[in-house]
Amino acid sequence: MASSKGANTYNRQNWENAEFPILCQTCLGDNPYIRMTKEKFGRECKICNRPFTIFRWCPGRGMRFKKTEVCQTCSKMKNVCQTCLLDLEYGLPVQVRDHALNIKDDMPKSDVNKEYYTQNMERQLEDADGDNKAVGALAGKANAPSDTLMKLARTTPYYKRNRPHICSFWVKGECKRGEECPYRHDRPTDPDDPLAEQNLKDRFYGINDPVADKLLRRAADAPALRAPDDATVTTLYLGNLETGTTPEHIRDLFYQYGEIRGITMVPKTQCAFLQYTTRKGAELAAEKSFGKATILGRRVTVNWGKSAGKPEKVESVEEGGGSKLQPVPGLPGGPIGGPPMGPIVGPPGGPPPIGRHPGFPPPNYFGLMGGPSHPAMPPAMMFRIPPPPGLAPGPPGFNPAPGIVPPPPAIHYPSQDPHRMGSTSRTESTPDD
Repeated sequence: MASSKGANTYNRQNWENAEFPILCQTCLGDNPYIRMTKEKFGRECKICNRPFTIFRWCPGRGMRFKKTEVCQTCSKMKNVCQTCLLDLEYGLPVQVRDHALNIKDDMPKSDVNKEYYTQNMERQLEDADGDNKAVGALAGKANAPSDTLMKLARTTPYYKRNRPHICSFWVKGECKRGEECPYRHDRPTDPDDPLAEQNLKDRFYGINDPVADKLLRRAADAPALRAPDDATVTTLYLGNLETGTTPEHIRDLFYQYGEIRGITMVPKTQCAFLQYTTRKGAELAAEKSFGKATILGRRVTVNWGKSAGKPEKVESVEEGGGSKLQPVPGLPGGPIGGPPMGPIVGPPGGPPPIGRHPGFPPPNYFGLMGGPSHPAMPPAMMFRIPPPPGLAPGPPGFNPAPGIVPPPPAIHYPSQDPHRMGSTSRTESTPDD
């Protein structure tokens, strides 16, 4: 017995005839001069089984050709791309978006109920004057704020998804086309990997999607930003900034959390430092913007600035209190400087001793002889050396007082001796005859 066909097979008024597809930036590609082929009523929609217009194009050099998989009515009901079936605003699977927005959209899956449900959605789209807006359970919730969506949302296109499929002949070692092969010569993924089995209908209805399960686990295991213990830190680090970001862009995004003291830009490393006047404003900004801040369409890395550190406390040694410093190994004992000594003065009415300031004791480094733990050294033996010829001794009767060091005599060089170097005539003696 032949199976009966649905009403959509014979009612051509329900068939879709579009002029341009509904695509995301990733599927469309980075080429602004893209060319598409259009086939009117080329294939049935894989969700509602209605014929619709097929678009086919190549998103870029070295990429595989892509085509639309579902009709525009089904795309608008879920606000997804016609090719990859990911959300147009966040770039996430339907299951992740519905879980974050608490949407329970029980779409019918039988043929008759699907036809009736689709016709009602088309009427709502016509009442919306043809705008590309979400309808059904998603109406009014597509733009609702959500921390999970902001953290997981993809802000830049992911063109790696458009790569060619793996060549099955190359895996078996039988591909003979070489560089002309339009498929990718790469190792296949693990067949036990859940991501290797993805179903188009499961992604559309938001059930049993392995990609969505992976993203939800990532969101649950994501670490939280912990504030530093130093309460004086009010600076946030902003990284991964887009080229051309100005302090005005940062101020427009972060002024809502508190009063900003200053913004320091570091264009060389594409980062900036944002300082608030209060710790409360910095904590609020870190909590609200961590993993969610976007400037010029680029996700910004938010982290706390580092503390300047506390200065080390220097303890001094005082008499009758305070901690003692540890002695340095290898040095003689005793405190540095030795015992206090009286002032040393020069002769009455004369200049002070050379190299010493009047009123200050001579230096005693490293606790050398003369300290409390070392006996005083015996006085050194002094020898009176006669001056060289040509130099007169000191004035007669000059006896320096005990304890006063006389000034050193002038330095005598041998070359100054008049009896040397031929300064006088030399008489030669002749032998006796």
